[in-house]
Amino acid sequence: MSFRLSYRADPGNPWFSWQYVRDNSDTILAAVREHASLTGRAVLIAALIALPLSVAAYWFRPLAGPILGLTGVFYTIPSLALFAFIAPYLGTGTTTVLVGLVLYALLLITRNVVAGLNQVPPEVRDAAEGMGYGRWGRLFRIDLPLAVPGILTGLRLATVSTVALVTVGVLVGHGGLGQLIFAGFQNNLYKAEIMTGTLLSVALAVLLDLLLVLVARLLTPWSARAVR
Repeated sequence: MSFRLSYRADPGNPWFSWQYVRDNSDTILAAVREHASLTGRAVLIAALIALPLSVAAYWFRPLAGPILGLTGVFYTIPSLALFAFIAPYLGTGTTTVLVGLVLYALLLITRNVVAGLNQVPPEVRDAAEGMGYGRWGRLFRIDLPLAVPGILTGLRLATVSTVALVTVGVLVGHGGLGQLIFAGFQNNLYKAEIMTGTLLSVALAVLLDLLLVLVARLLTPWSARAVR
């Protein structure tokens, strides 16, 4: 995705300029859409991978250490190095960015899903077994529903983290709002461009986090009643 930026010289070079926002509204909206799209796809793919990994770690305890350890290793790799390593093999498209983002989100989701599953009271699991639930029936009817708070906590952490990491995708030409930040540095430290990209990144992270908080309250109404 390419961005065409119109630059207006400003002797004052303020940190924020409505004139810049008006002149570049199409570019800014395109960057926001790309940023949100990359974030949503990365978290969704990471969740689809993390869920079976978490269940495996929950059912087979010897696998918990290796699974969490491997996802932890991915998380410790510097983002610049990771994208630089992946790009020669996958090119400079969105696939490269998505692979990197998914690898970073795996630990946050997996660790919290495993924690949520482990917090299911043993007496509840025993009661489910006594009622004739098999392993799969107990997983879908008992374990996962009770682990929803942990699952959503992992999704919230992964989402906020991914919003920040998407900006690094500018290295391979798909950084969403990171394109504005990077272009601002290239345009002789054009502060309004840098600040616009930064503020919108923060706003997107806050908005998505609030949406997930709302989803958590809808799915776990008992938690809100407990707080009261």
